[in-house]
Amino acid sequence: MPDRKTALVTGAATGIGRSIVLALARAGYDVAVNYASSEAAARETAAAAGKLGAKTLLVGCDVSDETGVRAMLAQVGEAFGRLDVLVNNAGTTARWKPKDLESLALEDWDRVFAVNVRGLFQVTRAALPLLRKGTDPCIVNTASIVGLRPGPQPLPYAASKAAVVNLTKTLAWNLGPEIRVNAVAPGWMEGDWMKRMLKDKYDELMGKRAKATPLKRCVTAGDVAETMMSLIESNRFVTGEVIVIDGGYSSST
Repeated sequence: MPDRKTALVTGAATGIGRSIVLALARAGYDVAVNYASSEAAARETAAAAGKLGAKTLLVGCDVSDETGVRAMLAQVGEAFGRLDVLVNNAGTTARWKPKDLESLALEDWDRVFAVNVRGLFQVTRAALPLLRKGTDPCIVNTASIVGLRPGPQPLPYAASKAAVVNLTKTLAWNLGPEIRVNAVAPGWMEGDWMKRMLKDKYDELMGKRAKATPLKRCVTAGDVAETMMSLIESNRFVTGEVIVIDGGYSSST
């Protein structure tokens, strides 16, 4: 019986991370489930993946911590021996008042870039020895539509996701032909993340966005996981690409 495929998903406790963990488990992967602070949710995600037949490894690690990242990949290597897939999904944002640059704390700016950009690089770099032992290894990064076009999102978050877009293309050039690197760029997504951003205007603004979208709804975490799986399992000659997942909104405005 051939060895089972393996994956590491960062920021895997909830949202997109949880959805891709479960999608990978359904597809026959064993999965390392990374989290920074949401341990209870991560344990629940790992348990759900286990019920789908996956061997899981729960790994607490702040991806901005280089020492912690190296230790995490050592644990993954000990448990799995190799990696076939890395999903860089860990991310954070900052609070600010739109169009008021003074409302943004520089400490928050630094934290967002430490997690969203440096963290992605650190995990990727540390994972390379295991990925090179994998079969048709690939990396999928979580970018965002705000990294491609302006909007009301906090400046460091938008700028960091633009950096993820560039890193995706640059890493694809550096790691090919052995390792493919792609990214997804979701639009406004249903769920807790946007509820925290929009607060009491969530229903109103998400409804307006859905009406303005050709497919007449906003993206879900399941939609993102589905696209990630297509990049992982199907598109063997695609690398350095950023797939927009917004129901056609950005192409129609």
